[in-house]
Amino acid sequence: MKLAMIGFGQAGGKIVDRFVEYDERTGSGIVRAAIAVNTAKADLMGLENIEQENRVLIGQSRVKGHGVGADNELGAEIAEEDVDEVQGAIDAIPTHEVDAFLVVAGMGGGTGSGGAPVLAKHLKRIYTIPVYGLGVLPGSDEGGIYTLNAARSFQTFVREVDNLLVFDNDSWRQAGESVEGGYDDINKEIVTRFGVLFGAGEVGEGDEVAESVVDSSEIINTLAGGGVSTVGYASEGVDLDDSGGLLSRFTGSDEQVDTAHTTNRITSLVRKAALGRLTLPCEIEGAERALLVMSGPPKHLNRKGIERGRKWLEEQTGSMEVRGGDFPVKEPQVAACILLSGVNDVPRIKELQQVAIEAQDNIESIREESEDNLEELVEDDEDELDPLF
Repeated sequence: MKLAMIGFGQAGGKIVDRFVEYDERTGSGIVRAAIAVNTAKADLMGLENIEQENRVLIGQSRVKGHGVGADNELGAEIAEEDVDEVQGAIDAIPTHEVDAFLVVAGMGGGTGSGGAPVLAKHLKRIYTIPVYGLGVLPGSDEGGIYTLNAARSFQTFVREVDNLLVFDNDSWRQAGESVEGGYDDINKEIVTRFGVLFGAGEVGEGDEVAESVVDSSEIINTLAGGGVSTVGYASEGVDLDDSGGLLSRFTGSDEQVDTAHTTNRITSLVRKAALGRLTLPCEIEGAERALLVMSGPPKHLNRKGIERGRKWLEEQTGSMEVRGGDFPVKEPQVAACILLSGVNDVPRIKELQQVAIEAQDNIESIREESEDNLEELVEDDEDELDPLF
């Protein structure tokens, strides 16, 4: 799948920067164009892989390149005012070669959470190809203002895109790790999962062709209908020189044993991917659509295992729209990547919204209290002193 990726804000820019590195390293051909947009000049300078001409600084007349200070209302206003500057970079993209736009943003800050929904709305008005969002939720320990930003951005972003893929930092931060190390690991996880998903079906010169191809239309149809999506992933290392299971080494290359072994491995990985850590934890029952992509060396993939995995997903989700296929790669591991689209039983989103409502009430009461305190502080002197104006 060929994507035009636009990273909005610090987190979005870093993730897209990491996608470009992944694309070059693996030769996956996912990133047809990469743009980073920010109100903070320093964040753009810190990127390593996105070309300089595709780094767009907005809001210079208002914030002088210093960012919006976690004020996502200001982030949205600046995005509205300077959307033509972003469009200038997008105009250089050969959109006839692109399957979809992917707008990537952290939803807790100011620039990304405010600007990403504005840009998505703008792109949908102009282009006919799908516009997807990849939103990263802040951890619950990051503070009330970031939770409030994320809740407000979430309910806006999900309405402006054709589908919102969500990654929840809260489920992925490790205890005791540094902030930089934590976010680096999270970005790696994001790129690995979505790299396998969007890379499926891309075949280069000399590459193996899948038995059951998963191409961009399969992904687009799975994401059709809007809503929220989550991705599951599980992998297991294999020996590229090994033709199959352990028994085959002693019995000669017994094809039946090999097939049983690879089938069992595939069905096991499908279960781990669906029931393990999803990018957004949720109950998979009730997901409207699903897509299974099995990647790995061709001899470790088989149709029977993939069909069994797909059937199991159908039973677990209750959906009749479960697609599946294989993605042959020359890497020493077999991986199951599962896209669940239209999920609705998501406790984290309900919790986020509840905490955000409390944070909003607290901010308003603190503001009122502050005004009262100021009145108290100066009113004693008002009878004796005349103000300047």
